[in-house]
Amino acid sequence: MYARCVSLKLAPNGRAEFINKLETDVIPLLRKQKGFQDEITFIAPVGNEAFGVSLWDSKDSAETYNRGAFVEVTKILSKLVEGTPQVETYDVANSTMHKINAALKAA
Repeated sequence: MYARCVSLKLAPNGRAEFINKLETDVIPLLRKQKGFQDEITFIAPVGNEAFGVSLWDSKDSAETYNRGAFVEVTKILSKLVEGTPQVETYDVANSTMHKINAALKAA
């Protein structure tokens, strides 16, 4: 399993609309992507920071999403986000929710 971690800054007073856009536009789009497994989004209780983790069946699926539908997601959220979202990727070592206990090979 593979993870994409996206950090971003919400526009002032954009929290409620951001959550709504995630539920009505972004998550349905994610569910249509090949290899998509899950999305977890965190929003700071104070301030304007948000962080999303999407889980994918493989690095290839995540990269395909990054080159395609992620462009659409950034457009959907553009008026609610300040600056450019920062993306980092990771191999998933374990997940109790997804019953993963991956043995990562030493580099």
